[in-house]
Amino acid sequence: MPLLHLCRPEEWESALASGAYRADSLESEGFIHCSTPEQIVATAQRHRKGQQGLLLLVIDPDRVGPEIRWEKAKNGEAYPHIYGPLNIDAVTTVKPFPLQPDGSFLQPDL
Repeated sequence: MPLLHLCRPEEWESALASGAYRADSLESEGFIHCSTPEQIVATAQRHRKGQQGLLLLVIDPDRVGPEIRWEKAKNGEAYPHIYGPLNIDAVTTVKPFPLQPDGSFLQPDL
């Protein structure tokens, strides 16, 4: 099962230039937040509400260099967290994750 992460285009462009993706949360919390395909829409609604122009990173967990830990969030669900900069070769697909006219997000086709 792939891991999913949402980012802004400029964040991904920076990752391509440097060879590794570093979310803001890596500095502030020590890990990169990810979701499962089943969790991504709710995650986007909670944390990226109203944001346009997002990209969806589809990540192969078998290719991720840093440790991945599944940890429970306040809602009781376990989410994958990547404990270090994400090597860009672990990202198998990058696709738009558009905001719908009503402000919602749709389940992506993977």
